Amino acid sequence: MREIHASQITEAVAKMAAESNIDLPQDVADALKAGREKEESPLGREVLDQILENARIAAQERVPICQDTGVAVIFVNLGQDVHITGGDLQTAIDEGVRRGYRGAYLRASIVNDPLRRKNTGDNTPAVVHVEIVPGDRLKLTIAPKGGGSENMSAVRMLKPAEGEEGVKQFVVEQVMKAGSNPCPPIVVGVGLGGTMEKAAILAKKALVRPLGQPNPDQDVARLEGELLALVNDTGVGPGGLGGRFTAMAVHVETFPCHIASLPAAVNIQCHAARHKEITL
Repeated sequence: MREIHASQITEAVAKMAAESNIDLPQDVADALKAGREKEESPLGREVLDQILENARIAAQERVPICQDTGVAVIFVNLGQDVHITGGDLQTAIDEGVRRGYRGAYLRASIVNDPLRRKNTGDNTPAVVHVEIVPGDRLKLTIAPKGGGSENMSAVRMLKPAEGEEGVKQFVVEQVMKAGSNPCPPIVVGVGLGGTMEKAAILAKKALVRPLGQPNPDQDVARLEGELLALVNDTGVGPGGLGGRFTAMAVHVETFPCHIASLPAAVNIQCHAARHKEITL
């Protein structure tokens, strides 16, 4: 049994919370530059130039890429041979978010109740998804999620007979509905299978996969490519102002499901596609 003190988790989360909101991930920067070279629309290329310049200034001046510094979503791969000491996991993560957001002067965007809506003042609590895995390591992945892109996401319980065509129609429909709201070029996370809530988590988790890395299942990877082509054929374009580069990637994650169900979820991420990970 390997012990990890809660303070180590807090320190790691605080660092990731700040850095993920300031430094554009390299895979995202590379995808934006590649898309800029292929974009046919002059206005689309101008939008992409502004996005890349904004990222350069954010990194240089150590200020947020975007004013919406998002919900702190944390994926935890917790090794079954890890024992957390000195506190509990959620509290340790929340303290890290609190320190990271306050220390980097990031906007507090969380309200304590969805109806009464009083701001918590420190962007806590974090949304934490825990998966127990073999081993004695603790992997933390943070994905700050802005409201503009999150609001464009959806879950639909498709009929099994709708199959791939139903999935494609659903994904394209959501991208078209979203338009400029999620600040394209976007990343589209798609979750298929499980149950309603499992599909939604799969779609969110799909967003943190490195851009350009296909699903290891060849059939799913093929579907990702076909979906990306369909999304980019919508003409939404950078900033929603028209063009061929609507999405940097479409990532699909799947899970077994009931014989009578085909749960499908679409979770859209903005052009910043913020994420960072660390293994303790």
